Amino acid sequence: MGASATLRTLLLFIVMSLIFAAIGWLLGEFAMGGNWVLGVSIFLALAIIMNLVSYFFSDKIVLATYRAKIVTEEEAPRLHRIVRNLSQLSGLPMPKIAIVPSNTPNAFATGRNKKHAVVAATQGILDYLTDDELTGVLAHEMAHVKDKDIMVMSVASTLAGAISFASRTFYWGTLFSGGNNREGNIIIALIVAITAPIAAMLLQLAVSRSREYKADYEGAMMIGRPMALANALRKLEAGNKAKPMDFGNPSSSSLFIVNPFSGKGLASLFSTHPPMDERIKRLENLAGGMRY
Repeated sequence: MGASATLRTLLLFIVMSLIFAAIGWLLGEFAMGGNWVLGVSIFLALAIIMNLVSYFFSDKIVLATYRAKIVTEEEAPRLHRIVRNLSQLSGLPMPKIAIVPSNTPNAFATGRNKKHAVVAATQGILDYLTDDELTGVLAHEMAHVKDKDIMVMSVASTLAGAISFASRTFYWGTLFSGGNNREGNIIIALIVAITAPIAAMLLQLAVSRSREYKADYEGAMMIGRPMALANALRKLEAGNKAKPMDFGNPSSSSLFIVNPFSGKGLASLFSTHPPMDERIKRLENLAGGMRY
């Protein structure tokens, strides 16, 4: 990884550990008889384990979460042809290709580095986009590979899921614990159950929005056709709203080129993607400038 990607990953690990330590302190203080040292120790140990797992296996976790299957050229000739051309244009090694068994039209990239990258597309996007539009989408994903975003975003999605799990553990541990201040414990548990997932989403916001704009730009420049991606984004926005993904983990939505989950209630306030209108506007402006 480059220095910037390494720093961002390290910051994610630090924030993850601090959030886990805070949850452990609250759990020890209010659900373990005031033994906050034990609570912090347990959750810091969990944080270390999760950091290691995220670093070495985040890509495998992501692929398994979305039931993605690595496919050969014989199984997916269209995808292999487009990605191979993009690989040659960008000077990147040919990544592995995977298909997600979902009718929701979408795509993402994951992997530890450009030599171990995987570009995944849903079955839905293959049926939904033209070759030109699909090339724009896959160029966007190859830009993420080129910029070393894939490791950071894969780690962020894995850690966000872990933080949400830890907050739920705290909630249920406090809910069923004894003690004289049961009502207070439940209130604190509810606060943590709400704020910890928000903290996880904020982690993703820190690494995804600016990277999406950059990947849009670099992907469009890679193929020299910004409108191919702009048209694809417009169709994908409508397609994902009409047919959101019905499996997987919303904490990993930042990996996808378009949010595949329906954003309702509080979740809509913490979108991991930039406004679609702004993304399309930037691409249209880029296309206008390239005509002269």
